[in-house]
Amino acid sequence: MPTHAEIAATLLKAAAKFFRDVASQNPEVGEQMLTNADTYDTVAELVRKDPTGGTEPDAMAVD
Repeated sequence: MPTHAEIAATLLKAAAKFFRDVASQNPEVGEQMLTNADTYDTVAELVRKDPTGGTEPDAMAVD
């Protein structure tokens, strides 16, 4: 049975695919959708590799 973290990572990967699909069909928002997809993929890997890990507050700063 998959853990909650594994399920979350799978859902995040599926969301990343959705964003890539939107980007390929709608060039007007393509760049933002690809950024979103990359972010979701990154978080999915973090959850998969270290389900209870954390981040430093500065790492979460938005430009």
